[in-house]
Amino acid sequence: MSFWKGKKVVVTGGAGFLGSHVVGKLHARGVTNIIIPRAADYDLREKEVCSEVVNGADIIIHLAANVGGIGYNRDYPGTLFYDNLVMGAHLMEESRKAGVGKFVAIGTICAYPKFTPVPFKEDDLWNGYPEETNAPYGLAKKMMLVQSLAYRQQYGFNSIYLLPVNLYGPGDNFDDASSHVMPALIKKFVEAKEQGRPSVTVWGTGKATREFCYVDDAAEGIILATEKYNDSDPVNIGAGFEISIKNLVEKIRALVGYTGDIIWDTQKPDGQPRRMLDTTRAKDKFGYTAITDFDTGLKETIEWYKQNQ
Repeated sequence: MSFWKGKKVVVTGGAGFLGSHVVGKLHARGVTNIIIPRAADYDLREKEVCSEVVNGADIIIHLAANVGGIGYNRDYPGTLFYDNLVMGAHLMEESRKAGVGKFVAIGTICAYPKFTPVPFKEDDLWNGYPEETNAPYGLAKKMMLVQSLAYRQQYGFNSIYLLPVNLYGPGDNFDDASSHVMPALIKKFVEAKEQGRPSVTVWGTGKATREFCYVDDAAEGIILATEKYNDSDPVNIGAGFEISIKNLVEKIRALVGYTGDIIWDTQKPDGQPRRMLDTTRAKDKFGYTAITDFDTGLKETIEWYKQNQ
């Protein structure tokens, strides 16, 4: 609690899926001066806007991003590259100039090379090019790591860089155009059952694997890193397990109670072949470990969607 006392904290993306959980944990720790710049009022791609947002802040937690699933990445690679690159660069530069005490940059697992050995270790970040559909977004976010390292070296600026895995949980983005794999599948199966559809079509072969971290666990990891970690070396935030898309589909299907057929559209991309993080560094550096059982979190997410769709 003493770490946060009297601090002004700016949380970009604080009204979003992950951001709302981070803000909730800040409130629980007694933080009262929390600024959440909403996209409708503050375009963080503009340098002058970033300067206004960071003015007088002690801590910046930069969660805001233009982000989506495989289809969204494939359709808008230029937009995703530009928006995320410029937001990160301007915000960190203006924070440095304003004398902000700490900058917490939230990267992405999409920054890792396409064929990273599993589990992904932070030292493997530069050993290849990211999976093609994710590369523009992943590399744009990865540039905040370069900026963080450079600013610490030249200016002594205290910035850290965290790499969350795919997140899930109540309140996720279920929009058809931009949702990630977990909410997209939940929505498909719930709607198919409710509407009596004979089949559900799923992208890819089902062979790719993903790791999923419950959003509340990831938020706790970000808060712990903010409190205790002061180095620019990147740190993974995840749950430390992987599941194939095929097995995920079967789990969701069973929990929803859908009895129709599953059609695999193998003309659509699988994305990165495998994803699973090594979270040893997070545990060693600031005591982070994910605690939510996957099946429990998945059930809660499905029930939330049923009640709020």
